[in-house]
Amino acid sequence: MSLAAALQPVAGMNRLVLQAQLLERGAVRYTPAGLPALDLSLKHESQLTEAGHPRKVSVEIRAVAIGEITQPLTKLAIGAETGFAGFISAQRNGRGVVFHVTEVA
Repeated sequence: MSLAAALQPVAGMNRLVLQAQLLERGAVRYTPAGLPALDLSLKHESQLTEAGHPRKVSVEIRAVAIGEITQPLTKLAIGAETGFAGFISAQRNGRGVVFHVTEVA
């Protein structure tokens, strides 16, 4: 797929794919609907090129996993690095964003 094709608008597109390290994992809790949920803290570090210049990137992001995806995440070691995919939304208090993890490598 070409870059131009990848950048074409898609209705409802909200997808984040991130290679990250698991920094923290809360205890399994349950949503009002009875689904298991995990609160996570992830850290991504890389070096990329922006405007022709190298740039170091380091970001920590709050994440949540809900449903069956919590099973493999409870087994992932703190400090382990893997791929995460999902979508972003506003935090409940409206300050910042939270990454909703729906897939893990």
